[in-house]
Amino acid sequence: MLSNDAETRLREFNDTAFPKELITITDRVRIAVGWGHSNCIIVEGDTSLILIDTLDSDARAARLRDELSRLTDKPVKTIIYTHGHPDHRGGGGAFRDTVEEIIAFAPKKAVLKGTDRINPILNKRTFRQFGYGLTDEELITQGLGIREGHAIGDGVYSFLPPATLYTEDSVIRTIDGVTFEMVSAVGETDDQIFLWLPGERIMCCGDNYYGCWPNLYAIRGGQYRDIAAWVDSLERIRSYPADALLPGHMLPVLGRERISEVLGNYQEAIRYVLDETLSCISQGLSQDETAARVVLPERYRNLPYLQEYYGTVQWSVRAIYQGYVGWFDGNPSNLNRTAPEEYSRRLVELAGGEQAVSEAVKKALTESEFQWAAELCDLLLGAGDAVSKDAGDNARRLKAGSLRELARLETSANGRHYYLSCAKELDTE
Repeated sequence: MLSNDAETRLREFNDTAFPKELITITDRVRIAVGWGHSNCIIVEGDTSLILIDTLDSDARAARLRDELSRLTDKPVKTIIYTHGHPDHRGGGGAFRDTVEEIIAFAPKKAVLKGTDRINPILNKRTFRQFGYGLTDEELITQGLGIREGHAIGDGVYSFLPPATLYTEDSVIRTIDGVTFEMVSAVGETDDQIFLWLPGERIMCCGDNYYGCWPNLYAIRGGQYRDIAAWVDSLERIRSYPADALLPGHMLPVLGRERISEVLGNYQEAIRYVLDETLSCISQGLSQDETAARVVLPERYRNLPYLQEYYGTVQWSVRAIYQGYVGWFDGNPSNLNRTAPEEYSRRLVELAGGEQAVSEAVKKALTESEFQWAAELCDLLLGAGDAVSKDAGDNARRLKAGSLRELARLETSANGRHYYLSCAKELDTE
């Protein structure tokens, strides 16, 4: 979402959302917030510690390990992964000397065959989304936690693979005197689970809830995240009488009434976006028309835990549209579109040539129409040899400036990073 106070809001969010704390929830359960990009939940068994996720790097996990050793002499013997994202597993290696069992659930849907062939571009987009090439000042916040350790020289990913991999929908186990109900909960990932600790009345929800608008779609690219299944998973999480909700990122939610309110609004806001998008599709609207029309109603728009600091509603709408009906929007003009270079060349010509388009870019920048400026630059950059080298170089420079201005206005940390990263790339071309 674009907003004139985006940078201020992101700074305030960064300063309050994940302070470094080791929070005691019950006599058995603590949560480490701000020790890494993700959280680590520590459950004290009769003779050992059970970790739910392990932070994002070996160095950070080692510091948490040392802190825990000052509180108890019980070793970490069990690790449970809420899902396979590396920021939740990257600290596993710090516990390799004591851990005896590592538990995870298998994905409900396999990764598309051949995905490994596109890893170079996916990695490039990931680099942009998370702002790995940006300074702290440029970045402001990585969105869901402090910057990942591997990005700033604070350790590396150190993965320990699960030895126990469940394919069931749910498993109940007592581990070192503590009962866990582990339940498959498709949402942000297809291997996502939540964990219910009945003895403690604690719900560990993984990444299906965190305190801002979620990545229903990640701009780094990936398979469609089943939003309807995500809504169902939230419904199931809400059905448990939890006194504490411990997410995979950001601060816990405490108190049964507060949990019911927060999760209820979170679920219903996502359901609203899904339902409205499907309604627009059923009316024959295009993806662009749908993305412009679907906005959160007032009752959700100002809630602090639904702000667009990570994902955005518009990206979510576009993902749902594509997930349900694919690339074709129903307009026959789009069945066999003019090739991009030819399209750009003809539009530049129609507009009066490269000089006219270049002047239009400058006018758009002067009038703070940064999106329009970037799109006009794309026409010049897309026209190939039909545009002079000087005009192309100037377009790259002006597009970089446009992207920096859009970054300044973008509330989503991911969007901000992508704008700034691409601006830097244009500067070096």
